[in-house]
Amino acid sequence: MRRVKKRLNTIYGRLFPVFLFSLLGLLLIVSLVYYQRATDQVREQVGTLAEKNMSQTVSLFEQLLDGYDSVTKTLNSNGELMRLLRQSYPSAGSSKQIQAERRITDILGAIFYSRSDIVGIHMLADSGKVYSFVRSTGASIRTYPDKPWFAELKRSRGDIRWLGVYPESLMSSWTDGPVFAFGRQVFELEGLQSVGYVLIEVEADAITSAVSNASLGQNTQVAIRDEAGSDIIRTSAEEEAWSSVPEGWPGRLESGRIRSYEGGDWLLTAAQVEKTGWTILRASPQSDLKLELRETQQFLLSVIIALIVAATFLSTIVSRSFSLPFKRLAQQMKQVETGNFKGQVHIQSYQEINVLVGSFNRMVREMDGLIEGIKQASISEKNAQLQALQSQINPHFLFNTLDMIYWMLDEREDDRLEGVILALSKMFRYSSDWEEGAKVRLRLELEQLKSYLTIIETRLGRRVLTEIDVEERWLDAPVPKMILQPIVENAVKYGLEPLREGGTLHIYSEADEEYLHIVVEDNGAGIDAVTLRRLEILLDYPPAADRHVEGGRIGIGLLNVQRRIRLMYGDAYGLTIHSIPGTGTKVTVTFPLPDEEGLV
Repeated sequence: MRRVKKRLNTIYGRLFPVFLFSLLGLLLIVSLVYYQRATDQVREQVGTLAEKNMSQTVSLFEQLLDGYDSVTKTLNSNGELMRLLRQSYPSAGSSKQIQAERRITDILGAIFYSRSDIVGIHMLADSGKVYSFVRSTGASIRTYPDKPWFAELKRSRGDIRWLGVYPESLMSSWTDGPVFAFGRQVFELEGLQSVGYVLIEVEADAITSAVSNASLGQNTQVAIRDEAGSDIIRTSAEEEAWSSVPEGWPGRLESGRIRSYEGGDWLLTAAQVEKTGWTILRASPQSDLKLELRETQQFLLSVIIALIVAATFLSTIVSRSFSLPFKRLAQQMKQVETGNFKGQVHIQSYQEINVLVGSFNRMVREMDGLIEGIKQASISEKNAQLQALQSQINPHFLFNTLDMIYWMLDEREDDRLEGVILALSKMFRYSSDWEEGAKVRLRLELEQLKSYLTIIETRLGRRVLTEIDVEERWLDAPVPKMILQPIVENAVKYGLEPLREGGTLHIYSEADEEYLHIVVEDNGAGIDAVTLRRLEILLDYPPAADRHVEGGRIGIGLLNVQRRIRLMYGDAYGLTIHSIPGTGTKVTVTFPLPDEEGLV
C-alpha cells in the first residue's frame, strides 16, 4: 500500500492519468463532432447531387425532344414535299402520280436516315393515303384506319403532339419492340392550308437511355408519368419504391423546380418536363446513398482505436521523460559554472522547455562569442598598431625631421616637394597615434587618405586623377581606423600603376535604409576571375590574426580590414569586390548607418 502511494506521488504517477484521461476525453469530443459534421455533409452533398443530377436529366430529355421536334419541322418546311402532297392527279395510277409518290418516299427516307434512332416516318395525307418509310420494309404507300392516336393528331393545330410510348408500332408490324411516337399537323407554307399529318416513331430505348442518366446508383428506379398520373415508361417493374410515394405527391411542379421527399428507405426526386407536361420521378435506395457514410463510420472507428493506443503510449512516454530535460539542463549549468562554455544541451521536448533550453544555449554561445571576440579584437588592434609602427625606429624623430625638411623646402619655395613631405608627415602621425582607440570619425580617415593621395598624384603625375565625393552628413560617422588606405593602395598598385595614362580613382558614399557604403572605384587593369574568386573566399572566411595566407601576413591589408570590420560590427558588414578585367575594380565598404548624432 505504501509502495503504491509512493508511486502515485511521483511525477509519472500524477501526470500519466491526467494526460491519459485528458486525451481520451478530447478524442471522444472530437470524434462525436466529426461524425455529426460528416453526417450532415453527406446528407447535404447527396441532396445537392440528386438535384443537380435530376436537373441535368430534365435538360437532356428536353434536348432529345427538341431534336425530335426539329425533325417534324424539317418535314413541314420542305416546300417540295408540301407541293407533292397537295398536288392532284386526273387518273389514279398515272406515271406522274407514281413519280410523285416515289419522290415523297425519297424525301421521307432522307429524313429517316438523318437519325439512327428513328424506326418509322409516316406522312398521313389529307387525301387518305399514308406514305411511310420504316426500318424493316423501306418505303410504302397505303391507307390507314381511324385510331385514337390519330384523333390526338387531329387536335393539333401545327403544335407537336407527344403521343407517348407504345408496346409496338402504330402503323406497321415491323417490330414487336416498344416505340415512342409523336407527330403534328403540317401546313403548306404559302397558303397555310393543311396537307396532312406527320407521325414519327423512334426506339423507346432512346427515351429510357435519356432518363437513365438520373440514376444515382445501381438500384435506382426512374419513371415518367403523364399529367393524369399514368406511367409512360419505367426502368423497372418493381413496385416497392413507388409504394412509399405519398398520395398526390409531387403535385403541380413549376418549370425548373425540383422536389425531393425521403420516404422510408427511399429518396424520391421529381421534376417536370416543360415541353410535354410530364413528370420524371426517381427513387434511390437510402442504402446506396449512405455508402460513403458507412465508410466514414468504419474509418472513424479504426482511427479511435488507434488513437486510444497512441494516447496510452504517449502518456507513458511524456510522463517518464518529463524530468529528463531539467536534469540535463542542470548538469550543463554546473559545467558553465566551472568555465566550460563549449557544451550545448540537445533536447527535443515540450515547447516551453525547448524555449528555455534554446535560450540557455544561445546565452552560452553569446558569452563564448563575446569572449572570443574580445580576444580577436584585441589581437587585431595590436597587430594593426605593430604593422603601422613597422620600419619606424623613432616616430617622434621622424616627425621632427620631416617638419625640418618641410621648413627648409619652404624657404626655397619648392611647392611640390613641400606637399609630399607634409603629406608624409601627416600619414606617419596619423598611423602612429592610437591613443583615441580603434575608431575615428570618417572625416579624419579621409584626411589621412588625402595625404596618401597627394603622394600618389605627385609620384604618378597625370597618369592618375583622384576624386573624393563623400556627403557632408556622413563625415562624423565612426569607422575603424586605417580602413580605407589599404583598399586605395591595392587600387593604385595593381589597378592604376600599370596604365600609361587616363587612370581615375573615385571615392564616394552611398546609403540606404540600413547601411552606409564607402565605394573605392578605379578604371584600372581589373582582377582576373581566378584571383577574384580566391579573394572572395578569403574575405568570406578571413583567417585568424595569427595565421598566414598566400603572399605573407595579412597585416593591414584587405583581409585585415575585413576581419576588423566584422569583429567590430558583425558578419553583415565588410568588403565586397566587383571587378572586370581590363575595365576596373569597385570595392564597397559597408558600415552600419549612423544616427542623427553620428553614433552607430
